[in-house]
Amino acid sequence: MPSVTTTTANNGGAPAIDKKIIPQLSSTQPSSPVEWIEKAREVGRILEVDAVERDKANGKPEHEVNLLKQAGLITYLQPAKFGGGGGTWEVAYKLIRTISEYDGSIGQLLGYHLLWSWLAYVLFDNEKYEAFIEPHTRNRSFFGGAVNPRDADLTIRDEGDSIVFNGVKSFSTGGRISDVTVLEGVLDGTDKHIFSFVPTNQPGIQFKGDWDALGQRLTESGGVVIDDVRVPWEGAAGWDPVAKTYTPIPYHTITLPLIQHNFSNKYLGIAIGGLRFAQQYTTSKTRPWPASEGGRGHDNALEEWYILEGYGVLYAGVRASEALHDQVGAAISKLAHAPKESLTPEQRGIIAAEVATAKVSIVDHALHLTSKVYELTGARATSSKVGLDRFWRNVRTHTLHDPIAYKKTEVGAYYLEGRLPKPTWYT
Repeated sequence: MPSVTTTTANNGGAPAIDKKIIPQLSSTQPSSPVEWIEKAREVGRILEVDAVERDKANGKPEHEVNLLKQAGLITYLQPAKFGGGGGTWEVAYKLIRTISEYDGSIGQLLGYHLLWSWLAYVLFDNEKYEAFIEPHTRNRSFFGGAVNPRDADLTIRDEGDSIVFNGVKSFSTGGRISDVTVLEGVLDGTDKHIFSFVPTNQPGIQFKGDWDALGQRLTESGGVVIDDVRVPWEGAAGWDPVAKTYTPIPYHTITLPLIQHNFSNKYLGIAIGGLRFAQQYTTSKTRPWPASEGGRGHDNALEEWYILEGYGVLYAGVRASEALHDQVGAAISKLAHAPKESLTPEQRGIIAAEVATAKVSIVDHALHLTSKVYELTGARATSSKVGLDRFWRNVRTHTLHDPIAYKKTEVGAYYLEGRLPKPTWYT
């Protein structure tokens, strides 16, 4: 494991990964899925060293994002001819999961970035997409998004050759450490939504810096004020800039199941990380219950039946969910990388139901696992210095993004009646 020191960054005195560690990453770009996953694990091991301290500091994850850039992970899905990985969502989900094992916040940042940068592919035609994504791939731009459906939509004024965004969003993951911000709003006088990709560093984008949640503390997900951000009509993704019209196709809605599976792979990764962290603690520090207090008189905690039973159940649940996530990830990846015009409403509905099924398989188990491990590690594991609590806090925080109860009902309706979920902002 690389040796890591911390330094004080310009983020309110919070410790951050020292820039000196970044050159320790191997400079060769991976050439196979196995190598990409190992690269993510290499990054994860660096993040793990001071994960507890950085979580407590709640600072801006500038060096962490730089680490993702240096590793090439943020350009994994982007065209190889521009220096990207030319990869697939099937493997991208495993990269998100792997980073989340070590640091759930940074796994979230990677996941959202991959989704937002892929949105450009979804909405633009191939020629416009390549013209747009080439400089961002070569520069390893990091994407954030001021998109939150539960808030009022941003308003968009049509001013002839350009459109102008205004409004406020409560959450903007990646905010202050992004290079590109995704904006979404409704064109005045219509019910038509427009997405645009704009430079983050401009006067009209003012981040509040108010993210201070129970978990996922380094996701830079605070609020943002959008004040007269002007975009040429050519930047209205998916729109005809001359006729000012938009023609939807089913593929344009694939980003919703893509991001939902993104979320549940993050939860799975956090659960795997929490279980591994607890295992390491139990095998090195947990003590057996003494015979004088009614215990079995074992010499080693690993002989305690309830510890063996507990880890067995938790591990089996994770492995089962992992297999399902891989299966669903392969299926949605196949659809995402097929010709856009080939996706049918039925295919889109089926994959949304399968994505919901995978999510249901992990949310409750991850919440249970990240709490249950305390019974298997012992009272001393509750010390804040240990940092075991961050796994539960991270899962608990983001699983509230949208109610899992609704996903359970979608799965039930799909199984009992064959009813397919309708496209929404959360399905």
